[in-house]
Amino acid sequence: MILDRYLIKQFIPIFFVAISMFMLLLSLIDLFANLWRYLNYEVPAKQILQVSLYYLPKSFSYALPISLLFAAAYTLGDLYARNELTSIFASGIPFWRFSLSLLFIGLFASLFSFFFDDRAVIPTLKMKNDLSRILLHQQRTENNSDIVIKARSGELIYSVDYYDHVEYVLNGISIIEQDKEGRMVYLIRSPRAVWTGEYWELSNPIIYEWRGDLLRSRPMEKTNIFREHPDTFRRNMVNVEDLSAREAGLLVKDLKAAGLPFIQPLAEYYHRFSFPTASFVVMILSISMGGRFKKNILLMSLLASLAAAVLFYVMEMITMMMAKLSYIPPFIGAWFPVIVFIFFGLVLLRSAKT
Repeated sequence: MILDRYLIKQFIPIFFVAISMFMLLLSLIDLFANLWRYLNYEVPAKQILQVSLYYLPKSFSYALPISLLFAAAYTLGDLYARNELTSIFASGIPFWRFSLSLLFIGLFASLFSFFFDDRAVIPTLKMKNDLSRILLHQQRTENNSDIVIKARSGELIYSVDYYDHVEYVLNGISIIEQDKEGRMVYLIRSPRAVWTGEYWELSNPIIYEWRGDLLRSRPMEKTNIFREHPDTFRRNMVNVEDLSAREAGLLVKDLKAAGLPFIQPLAEYYHRFSFPTASFVVMILSISMGGRFKKNILLMSLLASLAAAVLFYVMEMITMMMAKLSYIPPFIGAWFPVIVFIFFGLVLLRSAKT
């Protein structure tokens, strides 16, 4: 349709200008926040630039929703201010139909945002953080000491003195199996266990079993029955934000199986799917706010759209915090603001001036 092409033609240049400005602003904020640290360690400008380049995909992810909001509100507000929509409304075309192409752009941006974050943002952000820690001499270890985890629905308990994440080695390991009533079936002790890729190879394991009223010990021959993944022993050192959606789902599954706290990672996992919808939500809000003002149409449309988007992000922050604290289910914490504001935006869009 000619009007759809015209609206998109008006929208695209503004969007590219907006996202370029917001990406530049976010990159400069991140750069200047750490610039004094780089100067203290005399980091070369080439490496500082490399860190900033790694941050560009993340800044694009942050800038996408607000750029869509700004571009949509500015485009529609400008058309209202120039009275171009008067002739469109006079022709009998509803406002929701005229703005349908922008809604499709918002929906496409949400789908693109999910895959872009999963495939590009997460790897580059991890590279940026790792390189930044190296340049700033910040140590991060994923090794753990004094670990106690549950596996196989709590029937197996691991007690580990120290876990070497680099070599995948468990030092000072004790394994207890208990029955459904909580009674001990056996205890295995080994000074060392090495991950072979499929199972833990125990070094000189000794098994203790009850025989009647006596606790007897003997060397254990079969040691390939313990197959808990090494990530199970990394505790909370694994950040969900550093994992893809698939890996985050596996982490939540491992935490559940190990008997470790999983509510916060589960909330972050659901948020991984709900956050990309922000592009669609802000697009609906910016379109629905257009044409509701008789004076200073362009300025008021921008301010109203921005205020609605801020409310959306504030509600999302509050519900996510409540979900992580177990006040509400993690799924509700991630998706409730999205559902509420999409419904609110559609109602406003339905009643928009036409």
